[in-house]
Amino acid sequence: MKILVIGLGSMGKRRIRNLKALKEEDIIAFDLREDRRKEVEEKYGIKTYGKFEDAMLEKPEIFIISVPPDIHLEYQLYAAKNNINFFTEASVVKEGLEDVINLLKKKDIVGVPSSTFRFHPAVKKIKELVDNNEIGKICTFTHHSGQYLPDWHPWETVDSFYVSNKKTGGGREIVPFELSWLTWVFGEISSVSGLIGNTLNFGDGIDDIYHVLITFKSGLIAHLLVDVVSRYAYRQFKLLGANGVIEWDWNKKQVGVYNPKNEEWTYFKEDVGVAQDGYNPNIIEEMYIDELKHFLDAVRKKVKYHYSLEDDKRILDVLYKIEESNRKKSNVKL
Repeated sequence: MKILVIGLGSMGKRRIRNLKALKEEDIIAFDLREDRRKEVEEKYGIKTYGKFEDAMLEKPEIFIISVPPDIHLEYQLYAAKNNINFFTEASVVKEGLEDVINLLKKKDIVGVPSSTFRFHPAVKKIKELVDNNEIGKICTFTHHSGQYLPDWHPWETVDSFYVSNKKTGGGREIVPFELSWLTWVFGEISSVSGLIGNTLNFGDGIDDIYHVLITFKSGLIAHLLVDVVSRYAYRQFKLLGANGVIEWDWNKKQVGVYNPKNEEWTYFKEDVGVAQDGYNPNIIEEMYIDELKHFLDAVRKKVKYHYSLEDDKRILDVLYKIEESNRKKSNVKL
């Protein structure tokens, strides 16, 4: 199957690496920027195009959509209308998404969004422990995801890519990124209370701190903190249960389970993953590779893809409700 990677920024190049790791060879790419096309041709030995129309003459059967979130829709709609399977990066923009969802209902193609952290070994272990009732009745959790925005892409300035824009800001983007796996583990959300701040003025007045109190449909109450101001990168998760505690510290690459009966911790160490040069060492390539493999298996009718655009829209609905809550200074129901 011929695969067209659309957008050759950080994620587009990562997706090419992923496809190469999966032994996919029939890959072409499109980007408006000549410097990016030249880099990809030299690094990965694939043909690139500066015009979308020229790339389409190759008749690709799959799109990998890795452009900024505010232009995902353009290529999603094109793919859906023209019976082209597509995988799209995670988004923060839900306007127009319903149109794509409705189009896909009439088509026999796979059109799905990214949900990378569902493929992270620690998240999979947390899911397994919760499903197996390892710590009994779940009481509450707190999760903190933070990394200083200029450290995301140290090779370029914040104002040179989409995370500096208000609509697609870095802090705003990470909220649904985290919610996509938290709802996988704990179920759907019924209401939210959000407090949002702009503290360091990263271009265009973007919000850089999101504090969210979450009530799940199960009755579970929890707290999520997303920031892009922390000078030390964090992902720290603590889950409290009647019979113990589950912790995840991505810097230690381990999930711990505390058993109060013997007052001992049991640790599940992650397999050592590989991070691309220039990225935080905990951003391992393997979870992205596994995600694309799952998508390609779905296209080839081997599996059903586990996260739909409908699921993604529900997560984006939560994001928008968090922002509504912040404006109204009140709890908002979904």
